[in-house]
Amino acid sequence: MTSCDAGCVLPANSFLPFCVDNLNKESLTLYVQMIKSKVDEEDYWHSSKFKAFTFDDEDDELSRLKESRQAVNNIRRLVEEDDDEDDVERVSWSGEPVGSISWSVKETAASSQRADREPAFPKISTDTPSISRSQSGYSLSSLFKGKPKVGNFQTFSDALTDSSVRLYAPELRKPKSEYKDYVSDWSPEETVQRLQQGKAVSLERFRTLQDKLLLLDHAIAAHDGNVITAVLIYLKRTLCKEVLFRELESRQTALRHFIHYLSETQNQRLLLELHRALGKAEDAALLQYKEHLSITDENKRRDFLKNCLSLPFSAEDLAHVQDHYTLLERQIIIEVTDRQAECGGKVEIFQKFPRKALILNMPLITTLYYCCFYHYAEPEGTFSSPLNIRQTFKISEKQYFVTALAARAKLKAWLDVDALFASRNWLGFTRKKSPLSFQRVVDILQKNSAPTHVLQDYVALVDDGELRLTLAQKHKCHDIVISTYRDMKDRQLLLGYRGKVVRGSAEERKIDDLLSNPQIRWKN
Repeated sequence: MTSCDAGCVLPANSFLPFCVDNLNKESLTLYVQMIKSKVDEEDYWHSSKFKAFTFDDEDDELSRLKESRQAVNNIRRLVEEDDDEDDVERVSWSGEPVGSISWSVKETAASSQRADREPAFPKISTDTPSISRSQSGYSLSSLFKGKPKVGNFQTFSDALTDSSVRLYAPELRKPKSEYKDYVSDWSPEETVQRLQQGKAVSLERFRTLQDKLLLLDHAIAAHDGNVITAVLIYLKRTLCKEVLFRELESRQTALRHFIHYLSETQNQRLLLELHRALGKAEDAALLQYKEHLSITDENKRRDFLKNCLSLPFSAEDLAHVQDHYTLLERQIIIEVTDRQAECGGKVEIFQKFPRKALILNMPLITTLYYCCFYHYAEPEGTFSSPLNIRQTFKISEKQYFVTALAARAKLKAWLDVDALFASRNWLGFTRKKSPLSFQRVVDILQKNSAPTHVLQDYVALVDDGELRLTLAQKHKCHDIVISTYRDMKDRQLLLGYRGKVVRGSAEERKIDDLLSNPQIRWKN
């Protein structure tokens, strides 16, 4: 910076072709303004925000967009600094000054004509007073600036972002065929057809009893169970029970679907009322008896079953309900007694074979097996005696035999197993007799790991020779195989079987004795 003799501070790079002392005041002022404008121009170009090109820019389009936006902002800033709005006269497209009387009259007439021509669109309030020259925001400077003064009209971009401004467009009407689906102008037959097609149909238009029954009849005639069930659900909701039950009685197909629907939805109360209303006392009794399944407490279930004995069952069903009640009552007694014995630790069998489950609510055969396992030797007069259970519930001999055989074989009580087969004839002789085939007996004993000498006694009782030989070979009953080959007088088979027995065993010595016996006439 340099200073002249007059005391003015000037830039260092400024050039004065003449001395400041020889200048007057106006020339000096003009020269200072010129220097100031030159400095401002240089500051503008030096302070430019434009960025030079770099290879690090990954998005050239985005960078160019930012540069363009910055340039527009700079131009807007220049316009705001240089624009003098007092010198601009706002005129309309016809050349008349905005805010004049003639312009206001024309604008009012034009707005009324537009309102007459466009009645279908929402009307915009026309209560805004006339815009004077000083209030109008339309000017060349406002177009360059992009924003109006405070209190003037909004720009187009601001109007789009304003939530208070709504854009209205005419709504296209749907075809009448689509409205008909929801208005429900369908006949009962058409309604059933649409239900079969899986289309949405409202059944609310069927309000009278006659219309509802007609709809149900058309559904039955269509032979579609889903449609029938849908109509029945609507009738159940809109009709009283008495009317619905009465009408279903004459429509057996719909009645069966309704009973199935109530069963699937577990509406036991309404199903019981339906059976009673239709006079089906036995079905109602069986349905009420079925409710015992939902009772978990054994004492309450026993009391419930006792009350069921007074229901109008058939003779056969009443016998089953009686047996159920008696069995549960006996199971409760046995369970209490055995629980005390198991906790006391004085009964040997409960210590050797602890119980894995409770006896409560078990089937009859399971209860019999339990008693044959833990209470086999008890006298017949006790509740837990197998013989008492057999007599009370009239269990067949074959069923009792199979259950007792499986229970005693599980305990390896072979003497008790032999006692089951003991039978005396009228001469007093004892022989083994079984209500089962001895082949089945052998299978039961083998599943319970019976020893060979026990299996051998029952394999020998099989009547069929080939089957007996097969079972003997399968379970290694050597004495039976050797005796069978001896009876067949087949020397070759006996020699071949000699190699299957243990060397030096009693079976090998027996085979050698048979082969060296000269009294046997071998066929080969």
